Amino acid sequence: MAAVLSPREAALRLGISYPTMKQWIYRGKIKAVKTPGGHYRIPESELDSLLHKAKRPETPKREMMRTLSGRNQLVGRIVELKIDGLLAQVKLSIGGQIINSIITADAAREMQLKVGETVAALIKSTEVMVLRV
Repeated sequence: MAAVLSPREAALRLGISYPTMKQWIYRGKIKAVKTPGGHYRIPESELDSLLHKAKRPETPKREMMRTLSGRNQLVGRIVELKIDGLLAQVKLSIGGQIINSIITADAAREMQLKVGETVAALIKSTEVMVLRV
């Protein structure tokens, strides 16, 4: 079963306010399901197509991030992470599509990647690299 988020969690993930998220639900801009108790829940997959527009708060860690010249960046969510030996396989859901990237296990650990996190895939030629957003 796909993971679901409360409207507050979904708003935080997208960098928008809780009232905005509630309006999006009411207006049908984002699909949500109602629990038997009457609470809204939003499937993570619903957020995938909106992640590229998400506003990310600046953190000291972010301020130190290098600026990249590459423009082929696709923002998505980590749906699977396998670390084995020297390599890590990172599966990203980007707009409902799955992209696989093989990176070093050291890089995955250094970036502290976890399933459910938002990252960007930087596509350059035949390589797909992952960077923390």
